[in-house]
Amino acid sequence: MNAPTLFTPLTLRDVTIDNRVWLSPMCQYSCFQRDGMPGDWHLAHLGSHAIGGFGLVMTEAAAVTPDGRISPEDAGIWTDEQARAWSRIVDFIHAQDSRAGVQLAHAGRKASTFSPFADGEGSVPESEGGWQTVAPSAEAFEGYATPRALTVDENADVVRAFADAARRADDAGFDVVEIHAAHGYLLHEFLSPLSNHRDDAYGGDLDGRMRLMIEVAEAVRDAWPAGKPLFVRISSTDWTDGGWSGDDSVVLAQRLADVGVDLVDASTGGNVLADIPVGPGYQVPFAAQIREKASVATAAVGLVTDADQAETILTTGQADAVFLARAALRDPAWPLRAAHTLGLDHHEAPYRPQYVRGAWRD
Repeated sequence: MNAPTLFTPLTLRDVTIDNRVWLSPMCQYSCFQRDGMPGDWHLAHLGSHAIGGFGLVMTEAAAVTPDGRISPEDAGIWTDEQARAWSRIVDFIHAQDSRAGVQLAHAGRKASTFSPFADGEGSVPESEGGWQTVAPSAEAFEGYATPRALTVDENADVVRAFADAARRADDAGFDVVEIHAAHGYLLHEFLSPLSNHRDDAYGGDLDGRMRLMIEVAEAVRDAWPAGKPLFVRISSTDWTDGGWSGDDSVVLAQRLADVGVDLVDASTGGNVLADIPVGPGYQVPFAAQIREKASVATAAVGLVTDADQAETILTTGQADAVFLARAALRDPAWPLRAAHTLGLDHHEAPYRPQYVRGAWRD
């Protein structure tokens, strides 16, 4: 039989990903020494999903600067030592015939927050290991500390930090880099008129608010090997009147494609509190809109939990791949179960040799 689309390869630049079931970046808050160094937890977490058949395994958000971490326990890639720690994990993922990707991030005004495991909520005080946050404008996310507005010179520092992180990602052996510009973190804060109230070249109209995002994408593309694909995760809408919209996302996606971005990872929300109509596949229409109108590859994410649902997203042309998050936490071998559900013989499914004895069979 012909393989389900979910289990056909996707080639972007010189990188071929064996299937289109990908592990979404998910914060683990598990760098307990607060040094940004990925460790055994990250190896086991990411490695288990490579064993489980995910074609692309993405790390959690890896901060490009210390003050870009969401929490003090977040992972980073702002030092060469961190890159070397990531390389051990990348090597293991590759040994399972999966591709490895890293998400480069700066949390902006949503940085320096307590992790879900900590005894606290909101912003971590400096006396407890927190730090002064930065943003396009000195306006806080609800319940968090007020950030300091970045200067134009500091914007340039942010661009350099992303580019330097991309070079380290290549040194670590990653196949894919994704720039995190979603969920109310720094680049999303610049994009949205709800959080960017600057009156210089990095604010105002759509072109001004997109300026930092485009500069980061250009710098990362220049620093990242030409044969390796570059992704950007965006929040396709703020779900709020007067905020960032799906139409804005199409314009941004077109600009990103022009500077060498290969795929837009279409998420939503996170910049302001909003009434979000959460339900199965609720963000998929945004991936479809961007794919159709911006003529760029997209990935769909958000309550994609069922094999038939994922296959339909691909066969109807709404996206080129699907990212799984919470469903993948529940079942690190989700692709193997999905292959069985879609009728793919276990000999053709992405089993590791050690696991074939446990293959799904009728």
